[in-house]
Amino acid sequence: MPHYTITTETNYMHSFLLAQSEAAQSSGGAGVLIFLVLYFAFIIFLIASFWKIFTKAGQPGWAAIVPIYNLVVLLQIVGRPIWWIVLMLIPFVNLVILVMVAIDLAKSFGKGAGFGIGLAFLGFIFYPILGFGSAKYVGPAAAK
Repeated sequence: MPHYTITTETNYMHSFLLAQSEAAQSSGGAGVLIFLVLYFAFIIFLIASFWKIFTKAGQPGWAAIVPIYNLVVLLQIVGRPIWWIVLMLIPFVNLVILVMVAIDLAKSFGKGAGFGIGLAFLGFIFYPILGFGSAKYVGPAAAK
């Protein structure tokens, strides 16, 4: 008889674990869906931020969503030469160039170098501040 009790307890435990597994699978799909919705909302918010920055600088906003061309427009906004795109393709050099462009972008909107460092390293916070804030485009900083 003890063998039957162990088997019954084992069956109950197996049923319990199976139910937990099915619940985890169904809630896992919902978790992934929530993550994807939040992720795409965040991406759209950042695109809107870049769009707003480009329009503040007198450039077409749609340029923010076109690969490579958005870099061309960004370099025009900050006053750097277009051939810097080539420098952005070189590993480690691109990091230095992107920090310089971020600082120039901040200065082009009347902000300081500290704000530019924020753009370079915490862009998901500072680009929306620049785009939706009260900053005005004062001209290409690198051209001065």
